[in-house]
Amino acid sequence: MGVVQSLVSRQFNKFNVENRAQKIISQDKPKPAPKFDSNLRDLERVLQEYPELVNKQNKKDELLDDNLKQVYVTSTRSEPTRQRQLEYALPLDRSAVDDFEFGHLEPQKVSKGRCTLRQAMEFISNHQTDPSQWTAAAISKRYDLKESLVNDILKHFKPFELHLPENKQKGKAFPNTSNTNKLLN
Repeated sequence: MGVVQSLVSRQFNKFNVENRAQKIISQDKPKPAPKFDSNLRDLERVLQEYPELVNKQNKKDELLDDNLKQVYVTSTRSEPTRQRQLEYALPLDRSAVDDFEFGHLEPQKVSKGRCTLRQAMEFISNHQTDPSQWTAAAISKRYDLKESLVNDILKHFKPFELHLPENKQKGKAFPNTSNTNKLLN
């Protein structure tokens, strides 16, 4: 119903547009906005006290015009261009920054009880290659970590291992119906 209503209202709006526009354009003078009663009273009072004011406003004041023609502004001093002092130094090297190896900037200093991602990858891979030498106790002593935390890391994080999902076809009630359809045809 909304489509029909918009179509009908659009036709009414478009009806006789050119004539309405021409009528507005051909008007001689635009209508001024209505004035408040207090403004009208003030205007009448001023016109009664100073009847020559209307004539004076409509005439060109020759003395004022001559004085304005004699005024010239000349500048002898040029304003020096000042560069804004920055509170910080702008970078001198504008080359693109290379991506970091592990996706973020590595800290220069690591607090006690923590390790960087590079260190974690290093001790996990060392433990995988030689578990007898790189035990959890040796790793925790070298990197100043809790031994329980190192045990959890070594248990749950294994790089370079591939886990393939189990075959999901075995548990289905109707395994791969597309193949059976091909066989029937």
